[in-house]
Amino acid sequence: MSGHHIGRRNLMLAAAAGVALQGRAAWSQAEPPIHVVKGRGCECCEAWVDYLRAQGFTVTDEVSMGTLLIRFKMDQGVPAKAFSCHTGVVDGYALEGHVPAADIRRLLAERPDAVGLAVPDMPYGSPGMGSEDSRDAYDVLLIRRDGELEIFTSYPAA
Repeated sequence: MSGHHIGRRNLMLAAAAGVALQGRAAWSQAEPPIHVVKGRGCECCEAWVDYLRAQGFTVTDEVSMGTLLIRFKMDQGVPAKAFSCHTGVVDGYALEGHVPAADIRRLLAERPDAVGLAVPDMPYGSPGMGSEDSRDAYDVLLIRRDGELEIFTSYPAA
């Protein structure tokens, strides 16, 4: 009789674990929200936020100015050499500048041990910076924890 009781207990634990795993799988399919800190009246920042929303992300945003915006970037671990006009945060990662949605999704899927991604210098044709059809070549950079930058994705001129 006690053997049956242990089997039943294990069955109940297995069922509970299955429900927990199912819930986690459903949760991981929903993308985490992105919070963007931007300068006041910056049209390209607004365009990037609109682009992210059009790509299906939930985005919140706030305005910050001058040294407060720089402090926010530094607090996220973004090195000065990677600065752009706005900084987003998503699920523990920083997103500096006009980072494409595909790269954000890849970052969240691969989960590298890194600060996040950056597109320095606001290149023409990056999301929120004009037409991709006539874009300048640019790189999306992975910001390593030591502040070093490495190419994550390269976009050719179009």
